Amino acid sequence: MQGKKQIEPKMLYTITLEQLVPQDNFYRRLKKVIAMDWLYKATTKYYGSEGQKSIDPVVFFRMCLIGYINNITSDRKLIEFCSDSLGIRLFLGYDIDEALPWHSTISRTRQLYGEEVFKQLFEQVFERCMESGMIAGPTQAVDGAFLKANASKDSLEIKQVNKSVDEYLLENIKANTTARRPAKINRADEDQQHMDGDDEQQARELKELDTRYQRQEKNYEEMPGSESRGKFLSNKTHYSPTDPDARIAVKPGKPGELYYNGQIAVDTAHHVITHAQSFTADVKDCRDLITVTRQLQARLQHHGMEIEKLLADAAYSSGEKLSVPGTTKHHSVYTITGWSIKRQ
Repeated sequence: MQGKKQIEPKMLYTITLEQLVPQDNFYRRLKKVIAMDWLYKATTKYYGSEGQKSIDPVVFFRMCLIGYINNITSDRKLIEFCSDSLGIRLFLGYDIDEALPWHSTISRTRQLYGEEVFKQLFEQVFERCMESGMIAGPTQAVDGAFLKANASKDSLEIKQVNKSVDEYLLENIKANTTARRPAKINRADEDQQHMDGDDEQQARELKELDTRYQRQEKNYEEMPGSESRGKFLSNKTHYSPTDPDARIAVKPGKPGELYYNGQIAVDTAHHVITHAQSFTADVKDCRDLITVTRQLQARLQHHGMEIEKLLADAAYSSGEKLSVPGTTKHHSVYTITGWSIKRQ
């Protein structure tokens, strides 16, 4: 006889979260191998002795880890995802009938903690990977990608120039780049609000930009829909008041946006991330590589390892030798060959 399932909610249940989550559940196993109790001491300075209790620091960082594993960048979506999983609830320490923190709590806590706390967490995970034999050391792969900044091009402001610079050049640039949505708060410091260089350098760069703008303007006139053309922007003449460190950059086939340049180093043995760092998007990869390699080498040497080969694409090749001072008496020198960087 065909069955038809009908649910009849009960007033009381005699079952626990431990019983519902399988023993081989991923998050149950993850909870056993990653110890985060040290976070309580590391985050003590961010809290007072009175007032309402905050979100548990361990819960916050576990949520960040869940978001990374599942590629969830929205705090709202992250809370929804965590609420819907029994395994994740067990991982976070929230019972079936407990409400998870508000998404705004996650956002505020992320802003509260300093960069050093996140670095300490990275080092803790790195050491656990070392203990498990997941990092070999000799061969590291480096690559970068643009990370979209939390800022809009419509809020870009034009940088101030020296009074002696020809005003008509500045006015021509201003005419094409008036902020559509001015920022309520300008977070940029005085240096970021001013154009670099002396009078002569500023005048030369403004003339070059003005010539480029006029050429682009002429090209736009011959294109359909020219009345809705994009704005002419440059990092030399503009800055973001909401995110002063963001830079204008262009991805192939896409319009320019505000980005950061994220650099990642990966150990090729088990594809473990060994270094992660963000840079401004107006610097070439080959320059970022020096900083990445220096810090990565120091981390590996701390654990008795050395880099023998770096794998990178042609964007990192400058045609010169890359000298990276080590922590020992010797210097590690790498020759960029376009696709790999071998130690000499």
